Amino acid sequence: MSTAEHARTAALTEVEVQRELDGDRARAEQVGAERRRRQSLHNFIIRMVSLAIFLTLWQVAGLNIDPVLFTTPSKVAVAAVDMVGSGELWFALWPSLLVLLMGLSLAIAFGTLLGLVLARFHILDVSLTVYITFLYSIPSVALVPLIVLWAGYETTAKVIILFMFAFFPMVINTYQGVKSVDPKLLEVGRAFRCSERQLWGNIVLPAALPFIVTGIRLAVGRGMIGMVLADLYTAISGIGYLIVRTASTFQVDRMFVPIVTLGLLGVTLTAILRMVEKKVAPWTAAGQED
Repeated sequence: MSTAEHARTAALTEVEVQRELDGDRARAEQVGAERRRRQSLHNFIIRMVSLAIFLTLWQVAGLNIDPVLFTTPSKVAVAAVDMVGSGELWFALWPSLLVLLMGLSLAIAFGTLLGLVLARFHILDVSLTVYITFLYSIPSVALVPLIVLWAGYETTAKVIILFMFAFFPMVINTYQGVKSVDPKLLEVGRAFRCSERQLWGNIVLPAALPFIVTGIRLAVGRGMIGMVLADLYTAISGIGYLIVRTASTFQVDRMFVPIVTLGLLGVTLTAILRMVEKKVAPWTAAGQED
């Protein structure tokens, strides 16, 4: 056999091997996708069964309790249709959503920035961490009357209250994320003559991102608490004001509508954050199930 024939045979063998590898990879991806679909369907069925059981128990319990004190999901659904149709729910919800958007945006931006700065500069870490701990140790509810006294009863006070609730989880989680970066990774980066910007962009921030995402989730939950609390203290507008007004008039079924709405809002925001997390940092959600 000539040299040219040997070369053609070797080339054909390499092509066949590559085709087999590509076929195996495609089959593995197909099997993985099918397994994820089955798992998603399985989880969905479990959630639906759990929801049905919960609503049934709620319905049975509500029928055996004084309607002045409690209600049933069927009555809540009727009240929700009426409040949505009349625009009452949206009129109370949109000011709270505006406050939530502004307060969370400021808390995430400034909290992440301060956490990075404290973790990066030792002098600032030593000098400011004690104040962060001091303020975080104070129950946030205790500061709400003071904030209302200083800022009044309008949107500014609500944004400050929500910012105060959501700010500290962002700072603490970002700080811990940067501090938990493996020093060996930094040593390897410096050994390859990486600049400070390259170290942060390629090593520090990717390693700290799971902590930052966790901080955002905590900030969303605490921010919603601050949002309702601000409405309760100002008692002028918002979803919290709607809860207070319906409770004071013993409209229990209508009172549950904004409460359930807040729960659904929290679930929706958490689901959105998980989707963003999978897109931005898929390695942080590699072990999580849908």
